Amino acid sequence: MRRYLVTGVAGFIGANVAAALLRAGHEVVGVDNINDYYDPLLKHYRLRPLLTESNFSFVETDLADAHATQALFADRPFNVVIHLAAQAGVRYSLQNPGAYVQSNLVGFQHVIDACCAHPPEHLVFASSSSVYGNSDREWLSESDATDQPVSLYAATKKSNEVVAHTVAHLYQLPTTGLRFFTVYGPAGRPDMAYFSFTRAILAGSPIRVFNHGHLERDFTYIDDIVAGVLAVAETPPTELQTPFRLLNLGNHEPVALGDFIATLERLLGKEANKQFVEMQPGDVHRTAANIEAARSLVGFNPSTSLAAGLEQFVAWYREYYRG
Repeated sequence: MRRYLVTGVAGFIGANVAAALLRAGHEVVGVDNINDYYDPLLKHYRLRPLLTESNFSFVETDLADAHATQALFADRPFNVVIHLAAQAGVRYSLQNPGAYVQSNLVGFQHVIDACCAHPPEHLVFASSSSVYGNSDREWLSESDATDQPVSLYAATKKSNEVVAHTVAHLYQLPTTGLRFFTVYGPAGRPDMAYFSFTRAILAGSPIRVFNHGHLERDFTYIDDIVAGVLAVAETPPTELQTPFRLLNLGNHEPVALGDFIATLERLLGKEANKQFVEMQPGDVHRTAANIEAARSLVGFNPSTSLAAGLEQFVAWYREYYRG
């Protein structure tokens, strides 16, 4: 049994990663500040089954608090740190930039500092496909330039990558950054399109279709992401001179926004009231993950189709909201 720290454990990815680690027989310490960016009741819903597990302990704290973060690491060493806590959302970063500075920059630095003081075997952290900006490449690869972010959220994630690389170089801390591509599934984030579209369609409310529908996203089902995270966590980049690695975790099958909406309409049995609008500031036109590096390294092989994944989400949504 190994001891894992999972930050952002009440978040969508964090809760699912923690549950998978517990099923595998590991000890998990979970950290979250349960902020109100979206409904905290959903975060407590995700936490509830974890709290029944004897190998799980929960610490409610804010990683932007340096003393609290150091105290978290000082008690017992962690074999692996999976840092998923962050202020999420591209569009919200236009409204509340301070939240991103505190969580994604200050909080991230405190985790890095604590890892330097109490080194784990491997630090894994969440980056994002947003770092690629509006790239004109057909497939986005880890070697592509990422120096033109189009949102503050993307800029904070790029900053995380640069800081982590520097620390890995200076202190030989094995570190892997994961660029997630549009993760979805049951109990996901309410601010994401699949969730808000479902709510609106069932309520008969209009949905805003940005860039008149001319967008593509590499939707990646949560179970596939979790499998990738766990496999990567067991594979620290210790063979590299600077023990640092970046990996895409996506589905490698970008879907046009129109096809995505049509799939959701079919599953809900109801047509969407579409309002076609201009591109939203901070958004990108297309995300499409080249996953050859993760496939070669850890056998990452996402297998959940969009239709199958959305079917699971819709079933959960109807049960959770009794809709």
